[in-house]
Amino acid sequence: MNETMLAVLGFATIIAVIVLLLKNVTVPSLAFIGVSTVTAAILVATGTYSVSEIGDFISSGVAGTSSTACLFLFSVVYFGIMTDVGLFDKIINALLKRVGSNVVGVALMTCIIAMIGHLDGGGASTFLITIPAMLPIYKKLHMRPTTLLLICVTAMGVMNLMPWGGPTMRAASVLSMEANVLWAELMPMQAVGIVLAVATAIIWGFIEKKRGAGVDGVLAQTEVITEEEKLEEQRENDLARPKLFAFNVILTLVVIICLVFLPVPSYLIFMVGCVVSLFVNYPGAKLQNKIIKAHSGPAIMMASTLFAAGVFLGVLEDSGVMDHMANVIASFIPSAMGPYLPIIIGVISVPLTLAFCTDSYFYGLLPVLMGVGDKFGVDPVQTAVAMVVCRNCATFISPVVPATFLGVGLAGIEIKDHIKASFFWIWGVSIICLIAGIIFGIIAI
Repeated sequence: MNETMLAVLGFATIIAVIVLLLKNVTVPSLAFIGVSTVTAAILVATGTYSVSEIGDFISSGVAGTSSTACLFLFSVVYFGIMTDVGLFDKIINALLKRVGSNVVGVALMTCIIAMIGHLDGGGASTFLITIPAMLPIYKKLHMRPTTLLLICVTAMGVMNLMPWGGPTMRAASVLSMEANVLWAELMPMQAVGIVLAVATAIIWGFIEKKRGAGVDGVLAQTEVITEEEKLEEQRENDLARPKLFAFNVILTLVVIICLVFLPVPSYLIFMVGCVVSLFVNYPGAKLQNKIIKAHSGPAIMMASTLFAAGVFLGVLEDSGVMDHMANVIASFIPSAMGPYLPIIIGVISVPLTLAFCTDSYFYGLLPVLMGVGDKFGVDPVQTAVAMVVCRNCATFISPVVPATFLGVGLAGIEIKDHIKASFFWIWGVSIICLIAGIIFGIIAI
């Protein structure tokens, strides 16, 4: 199979998965595995790769997502335990006393927490810090979890431009320059992005308020309490550990600090956190087993999705299909549009993010487009800046970014709903950042 046909197969594979997810035909794990299996069969049938090679690609892809899957398993159990002991109830009540029915204040708080949490550049850790803390508040105020994720990913997208962030480092390595130097170039665009992230929180806070979110809505909803809710409340009271509140706060703070500063796998931190929290809060094998079983369902469902995404990424990325896709995209750029390459790629970066994972985007697409731009006298730094800034805005709405599944899993929503709610807003933020780059003279026209 030639390069063009491989690229066509790659686009068809990604489109098939996106359609299956958006049309709610099947769950993500089945979509990833089913479509990937068909693609792999085609690659084998055409003699492009052997069964053994396809197996190696899949093993590599699953290995790439296994740590995130493990992280999700133990983080869900940990935060489930903290919910059972009543930790978040006290924190939520304290926050609600400060913001009251101020829905806009809650939205703004979400943005600030996400920005601070993403200073380490880790998408998974930011989701783990922000969503479990804010989701219960959103539920109490009847704010949509899709709004929580939109605010969160907008803030994370602009903060991910720091020089120690993965995309900036990858682009700098392709340019053979220091990440700090590249960051200095794009810093004004990042500043605009931060303002847009704050504006996003405020605007969507007002949108939620207009929809009826707030304490009044909660009071109206909770006047009638069903028998099932009474039983659930009784169960929560039985599991609550108010006398251990200080211990659980300290333990959670230690877990978060270790996530940011300790150079060990994130899942190990949550493994240890689960062990300590279970031993202290719920001594005895019978009770511990009950707690773990109570939270294992959602954890296993999302872990299976992450492993399935690894199969998908292995078939497309490790086989080189994504590289061929990048070459085909570059070949469609007309010669007359060559000088405007940074602007073109900046405009289409958000849709491309849905198809290309971070590595294939920067190590596959960026070098090709830099070569195309070089033929028209385009500064490769400008191409890189446009790709880094505009693509980063959409990083955490992409179905080929494992952390995205962590975010939607923690928020309890489907990835299709996340993409529907966030795509066009994020695209708008991306284009405004691009326009800012043009105004500041960072990107020439």
